[in-house]
Amino acid sequence: MSRPPSSSQGPDLPDDVLEDEVDEALPLAEEEEIVFDPAETPARLAAGTEVIRSFQQTLPNAPGVYRMFDAAGEVLYVGKAKSLKKRVASYVRGTGHTNRIARMISETSAMEFVTTATETEALLLEANLIKQLKPRFNVLLRDDKSFPYILITGDHVSPQLTKHRGARNRPGDYFGPFASVWAVNRTITALQRAFLLRTCSDSYYENRTRPCLLHQIKRCAGPCTGEVGHVEYARLAQQARDFLRGRSTDVKTQLAADMQAAAEALEFETAARCRDRLAALSAVQASQDINPQSVEEADVFALHEEAGQFSVQVFFFRNHQNWGNRAYFPKADKSLPSEEILSQFIAQFYDDKPPPRLVLLSHEVEDADLLCEALSLRAGFKVEITTPKRGEKRDLVEHALQNAREALGRRLSESSSQKSLLASLGAAFGIDGPIRRVEVYDNSHIMGTNAVGAMVVAGSSGFSKAHYRTFNIRSTELTPGDDYAMMREVLQRRFSRLAKEAPRDAAPEGADDETMPAWPDLVLIDGGKGQLEVARSVLDELGITGVPLVGVAKGVDRDAGRETFIVPGREPFRLPPRDPALYFVQRLRDEAHRFAIGTHRAKRKREFTKSPLDEIPGIGPARKRALLLHFGTAKAVSRASLEDLAKAPGVNMATARTVYDFFHEGR
Repeated sequence: MSRPPSSSQGPDLPDDVLEDEVDEALPLAEEEEIVFDPAETPARLAAGTEVIRSFQQTLPNAPGVYRMFDAAGEVLYVGKAKSLKKRVASYVRGTGHTNRIARMISETSAMEFVTTATETEALLLEANLIKQLKPRFNVLLRDDKSFPYILITGDHVSPQLTKHRGARNRPGDYFGPFASVWAVNRTITALQRAFLLRTCSDSYYENRTRPCLLHQIKRCAGPCTGEVGHVEYARLAQQARDFLRGRSTDVKTQLAADMQAAAEALEFETAARCRDRLAALSAVQASQDINPQSVEEADVFALHEEAGQFSVQVFFFRNHQNWGNRAYFPKADKSLPSEEILSQFIAQFYDDKPPPRLVLLSHEVEDADLLCEALSLRAGFKVEITTPKRGEKRDLVEHALQNAREALGRRLSESSSQKSLLASLGAAFGIDGPIRRVEVYDNSHIMGTNAVGAMVVAGSSGFSKAHYRTFNIRSTELTPGDDYAMMREVLQRRFSRLAKEAPRDAAPEGADDETMPAWPDLVLIDGGKGQLEVARSVLDELGITGVPLVGVAKGVDRDAGRETFIVPGREPFRLPPRDPALYFVQRLRDEAHRFAIGTHRAKRKREFTKSPLDEIPGIGPARKRALLLHFGTAKAVSRASLEDLAKAPGVNMATARTVYDFFHEGR
């Protein structure tokens, strides 16, 4: 198996095409919008074709996944095929390729293949590899956030109602996904009123001696102190599960019956509680924007293309309720058809998310049956993918399509405005050429403690949070509170690593204005002449030239709008009060402040809650919890004898010896 370089996407061959029919199966050059001229780089195209042909000769006629690599070993493209031999054969013919495919072929230096048992397995593997490797010629799903869920735990006698992100390892029932944390918080608040489930942590629950405030304001039944029995609380938890699973009618009918029975028995307080719970349930359902009657569980995908950019709007419907929506802007080649982009997007979207039973699309995709099979295999039940033509389902798709259109319009408008602001920034600071990446640096600490450095990045699409970085100040020789030394350490670490990992003379070919470069076109330092001189000296020591530096000194009385700018080779100056560039710099600086202070506070909070038990090697969360539950505090653990430590539940003699030696070293 050979080591592959980069790859790009090639045209799909029908499954029944024979090897000698490849030329007839592919589209003609004149049918493409952009035709690659082989006369421009004939040697490179021929070399890439020969590389692919050398692999094609020995490939099996079996399903699998292939990767194409460039000379630097970077993955260019990941593709799947029902027949690897037929699929790769489509690349070795000499004419009829689009500009994108020809570029990919000319850059290919190696390929790598993985055979699978079925085409479904190939599709799943392809989605995994694309998300992991992010090849330049594939459709890339730009999604760095996991979706929030509601979790009703199943590992405690009194189940907890909480929000959850990430791997679903904790036992319990998960409901979602929700489009935003705001939607989860709103729903949890309503469920608290309706079902009185606790939201506190297990440790808080175990240490209660009297009901908390949530019980007093009728948002919790108070199982921690026996205000409600375990059997009754379990019934409340089951009602909440039934409601979230769509059995709201049954739950409301039962509550209405309980209210009537309590009223007839003259138990008016109980009847009032049932009435309030019924009102809360109605609020949960009424608070949704669109509640379809014919769609119980579905995800709706709508794609809109404009000006060579793409927007995908995703709506989530569960239990006949709208659980929110989210907009995505996948990165894809402009020549790809919308159907293919949507198909690849869906395959990657469900790589780490459970699919619903129904998926509604705005475009008909060719491999819908294959996607259905793959998603059904992953979910464990039958998943249907359809493009509705009429009725309520079509209305849902049209609504999603309208939102996709509006989201892309806003993005294009913001991008245009952002480019104008970047241009004004270049004019203000005398920078030649376009500015595609701005980096802003700031430090945060309290008297030198928990010191962190922060870097925020902005480009033509606004703030690029995926490129933000934090730096824990490591130097032991640094004087606490020395801002100059902290800035020196941050910039040394940042630019020495950048020079090593992304040399400036190795910029990737084919980069466009939307691609965030590795090197900044402008560096803003939050500070005056001192901080700027530190930055200049760091770059000089590293031998880095051509990176514009600007110091942003706070105004008189630290007033926004009166900042002084320090640019090497110029006298300090101010910008006019209403200059758009001034407002833009203020936004950049404020974002750097926010990010630095937030990181510092998070680090300080971790220090507050840090326990000596965290530093004992071999003591994990379970044993730490067992020791704390047995002794009460970390100080009591440190004072315990070896025999007492060994008596703690879940702690054997070896663990007890480890804990004892840690606290009694040297005695």
